[in-house]
Amino acid sequence: MRQAADWMVPSDDRILELVREHGNLTPTAIDDLGGPTSGHARNRCPVLAEYGLLERISRGLYGITEEGEAYLNEELDASELEGLPDGS
Repeated sequence: MRQAADWMVPSDDRILELVREHGNLTPTAIDDLGGPTSGHARNRCPVLAEYGLLERISRGLYGITEEGEAYLNEELDASELEGLPDGS
């Protein structure tokens, strides 16, 4: 079972799964592929990047990290992740 952190919301798993399956995605593409709405994904992707599960490739484009893969593979407890100190 995946070990989510208190800061995570249920849609985070779907966002991570779609980025893993399809490669680098924008929030609009996440919405188009059946994920949460683009507005919601636009809010969540930066949070997932702050904690290291996604990486910001360029403005509005995100890719999955090794930590994101490990979380999806049930090899990482997301509650052990710390956000970036500068909040970016």
